[in-house]
Amino acid sequence: MGKRKRGDGSIWTPANVVTLVRVVLMPVWLLVAEAARIDDSLQGGSAVAWTSFLLFTGIALTDKLDGYLARSRGEVTDFGKFLDPIADKLCVTCAMLYLLEVDLVPSGYVLVVLAREFLVSGVRMVVASEGTVIAASNLGKWKTATTMFAIGGLLLYVTLPASGPTTLIKMASDALMAVAVVLTAWSGVDYLVKSWPAISRSR
Repeated sequence: MGKRKRGDGSIWTPANVVTLVRVVLMPVWLLVAEAARIDDSLQGGSAVAWTSFLLFTGIALTDKLDGYLARSRGEVTDFGKFLDPIADKLCVTCAMLYLLEVDLVPSGYVLVVLAREFLVSGVRMVVASEGTVIAASNLGKWKTATTMFAIGGLLLYVTLPASGPTTLIKMASDALMAVAVVLTAWSGVDYLVKSWPAISRSR
C-alpha cells in the first residue's frame, strides 16, 4: 500500500491535530505569560515564568513536528496548508506583542512583523485567485526559525535570575531579533517579487 494521497480521508491527520493544538495553546501561553508578569517574574526565577518559557518552547518545536508528520505520512492536506500559516502567525504575533508590552522589543520591530504578515496574507489571496501557488522559500523558513530562537532567548532572559550569563543571553537575543526583523522584511519583499507576475495579471 502506498502513502495516503493528498486530501484523502479525514482532515484530522496527526499533523493537523498538532497544528491545531499549537493554535489552542497560544492563548493559554499568553495567559501564563501575563500571570508571570503580574507575579513580578521579570525579576527572574519564578515557577510561573519557567512555565511560560517551557510552554512557548514546546509550542515553537511543534512547528517542525507537524510539517515532518505531514510529509513523512503523505498526509499533506488543504486544511493543513490553511491552518499551519495561521498557527505560525499567531505564535509570532502574540509573542512579539507580549515582548513589546514588557519593553523587550521596540515597537518598530513589531510593526515590521505585522506589516509583513498582512502583506503576505493579502498577496497570497490575490495569487490564489489566479490559481498560482508560491512555494515557501528557505528565506521564510530561516526567518521563522530565527524569530522563534530570538523570542525564546528573551523569554529565557526574563525567567532566569539576574546575573552575568543573563546579560549575555539578553545581548545575544537582541542581536538575533535584529537579524530576524531584517529577514522578516527581506522575506516579505521576496514574496512580493515572486508574486508580482500573478498580481499584475489579476483584474
